[in-house]
Amino acid sequence: MPDHDFNAPRIFVEDTLAEGGGFPLSVAHSNYLANVLRLADGDAVLAFNGRDGEWRCTIARASKKSLSLTPAERVRAQEPAPDLHYLFAPLKAARLDYMIQKACEMGAGVLRPVMTQHTQNPRFNLERAQANAVEAAEQCGILAVPRCAPVEKLAAVLEGWDPARRLFFCDERAESADPLPVIAAYRGEPLAVLIGPEGGFSRQESEMLLAYDFVTAISLGPRILRADTAAVAALAVVQAAAGDWATPSS
Repeated sequence: MPDHDFNAPRIFVEDTLAEGGGFPLSVAHSNYLANVLRLADGDAVLAFNGRDGEWRCTIARASKKSLSLTPAERVRAQEPAPDLHYLFAPLKAARLDYMIQKACEMGAGVLRPVMTQHTQNPRFNLERAQANAVEAAEQCGILAVPRCAPVEKLAAVLEGWDPARRLFFCDERAESADPLPVIAAYRGEPLAVLIGPEGGFSRQESEMLLAYDFVTAISLGPRILRADTAAVAALAVVQAAAGDWATPSS
């Protein structure tokens, strides 16, 4: 567990964070800190922007309805974004929110929605997805907010893929073998995980995926998992076998 203050309020800001460089907060942040958390002048807040690390800041009231922050001390240096990409078929709103938040918590650095034949939600709200990523980062001490990419069709994603990045395709038709040694063989390489929609991939999509040399099919076991559950399971096994949970000697 990293050394992190989980008791202090924590917010993501777009402004530059540097000692003494005060700036006004948005209406939403001002309302949250002043009216929801009931913070006052001189109270401390942790702030991060994905570039300058995490700073302990002091609140000041700029006007009746707005606050400002003044960075006082950097408490954590900036970390690079995780290099694990997570590809998924958009789900319906509430479960999609949950899945994006959990993918951020599990160490995904890039979130890539893909359209498949059985995708349930053809309208992907990029702003809402990015807001969910920010919220997860605020709550979990993450310094580099995952980037949400615009939605693309699966075929277009594969055609434009960098073959140096291994894509683990969670295939319900794959043999129920232990995925850990399969994944561990690619430790140290750029990695990505692909989860399908509730209805699974069509046979044509499975065949298309497996035709690419950079794709490796893995099984998540004998049980049928909901897509949001499969996301957590797949990211966990990848992190354990070849990601930032894996030990160099294992």
